[in-house]
Amino acid sequence: MGTVVSFHVEPGECPVADAQAAVASACARLHELDDIFSTWKPGSPINRFRAGRLRLDEAPPEMALVLELCEQARVLSQGWFDPWAMPGGFDPTGLVKGWAVEQALAILRLAGVDAAIVNGGGDIAVLGLPKDAHAWRIGVRHPWRPEALACVLETDRAVATSGCYERGPHLIHPRDGRMLFRTASATVVGSSLPLCDAMATALVVADDDGPEIARSLEGYEAYMIGVDGKENATEGIVFATAGVT
Repeated sequence: MGTVVSFHVEPGECPVADAQAAVASACARLHELDDIFSTWKPGSPINRFRAGRLRLDEAPPEMALVLELCEQARVLSQGWFDPWAMPGGFDPTGLVKGWAVEQALAILRLAGVDAAIVNGGGDIAVLGLPKDAHAWRIGVRHPWRPEALACVLETDRAVATSGCYERGPHLIHPRDGRMLFRTASATVVGSSLPLCDAMATALVVADDDGPEIARSLEGYEAYMIGVDGKENATEGIVFATAGVT
């Protein structure tokens, strides 16, 4: 999926060997999903679907699930997240990475680990809580100072960040096709990582409409940084204020 996935696992009462096996299974599952959804692999099911050479009822069942989530995200984002508007046809890239990371975390949960974080290129799924803490502390990279954090969030929910500062222009405005935006970074916190992933993308491409859309997302919170350095956050975002390491 063009990124690195990292695991932080606190096994608790789960035997270490079982936790290690779960991580290995989670990695294998991520490779399976990459084989299905990679737009860089010519023979992948998603590319054959985009080209009209594979019907949805012939595709791996994961594709129907992801399409349904993409439609939910399109509605929730008021059309600013629209995989059907991408060049070359339907492209779920802005959501499927978060969905895949959730799939990996589910394997750790099933194995019985006490707490864990799975981080797929800024799409972060969490399980449980770190030892002796009431929340996870998630650093959000500063969009033009790679050595610095823009903030540290405290949360027990999923976190996704979107922007063009690492990969260059790759997000596309669904209505006019442009790839440059006035929002440098958008972070969304909520219960569903794939929807956080999609909404973070939507808030970047929505530009001036982003703050209003963020406030309309029931059950989700957002933090945005403009290219002018202006920050905007919904009321429910919790920033760590002390003891950050």
